Amino acid sequence: MFKRKQDVYQQPGSQVKNAAPKIGKGAVIVIAVIAVIYLLVGSIYSLKENEYAVITTFGVPKVVEESGIHFKMPYVQQLSKVPKTINGFSIGYDSATGETNSSESFMITRDYNFVNVDFYVEYRVTDPTKYLYASESPVAILKNLTQSYIRDTIGLYDVDSVITTGKSEIQASIKEKIVSRLESEDIGIQLVNITIQDAEPPTSEVIDAFKNVENAKQGKETSINKANQKRNEDIPAARAEADETIKTAEAEAEERINEAKGQTARLNELYAEYQKYPLITKQRMFYETMEEILPDMKIIIEKSDGSTQTMLPLESFADFGSGKTASGSTSLTENASSGENGAGTAQE
Repeated sequence: MFKRKQDVYQQPGSQVKNAAPKIGKGAVIVIAVIAVIYLLVGSIYSLKENEYAVITTFGVPKVVEESGIHFKMPYVQQLSKVPKTINGFSIGYDSATGETNSSESFMITRDYNFVNVDFYVEYRVTDPTKYLYASESPVAILKNLTQSYIRDTIGLYDVDSVITTGKSEIQASIKEKIVSRLESEDIGIQLVNITIQDAEPPTSEVIDAFKNVENAKQGKETSINKANQKRNEDIPAARAEADETIKTAEAEAEERINEAKGQTARLNELYAEYQKYPLITKQRMFYETMEEILPDMKIIIEKSDGSTQTMLPLESFADFGSGKTASGSTSLTENASSGENGAGTAQE
């Protein structure tokens, strides 16, 4: 009986002793598989098109730019990823919530006015190695430099320029200073752009006043544009009218000159006749003048020598001028002589 019980108690012990080596071998295999998987996972990494990879081997960095699957030695090589894309940060407000950060936006202008100015800064990494190892936090350095140059530049302008007309000039000045400083620092980061998002006085009353000023300036610009448009329309019309007036005046001047030349020629001819026949020419000129003065009058020259009376109707001086009747010429001559003595009379 005792031996049988001993046999029974010995059987389980013998099974445990035989199973122990089997469990140990399985655990080792599992641990080995896990280790291999871990090593494989740690040695494989993927790189996107918008990323740099910096592989550091015993402190020596190497930049990988090609996108895709890459391999590295686990534990020996360290991986750091740096973005290629343009990134940015805000100054003066929280870009996520839109809340104002007065400690960054509150500034003083050259004319001792207060103003809140918000900026947005865009940058990109140009040298991944320097970006990671040349400084502890290159983005923080860029932000500090930007805030410093913003305050220095805003202090050089009056409040009107900061809020309205001088924004582009201020942005360009700040960007130039930061770019120059980053080149000298050489921390692997480059400023792409800096933009004034908003600029306004700290109180609502001042904001309303500046809005009125801005509206007045816009009205001024509108009036100037309308005036320029009116000028551009009126000047060509005035030039055309002036050209027409000049041409009309030139035509009238030419006409008067020709008329004066014609009158001069007539006077020269008349003077030549006068030299030949002075008395007849005087009489002719007299009657022609009277005919022009009294175009609707009928002139009769009456001559009386005591016993006879002579009535001479002078309805046309053309026949007299051509000398058709000698008696008529004599009568006119005598009448002219008598007219000079006050004997002749003119009746209608």
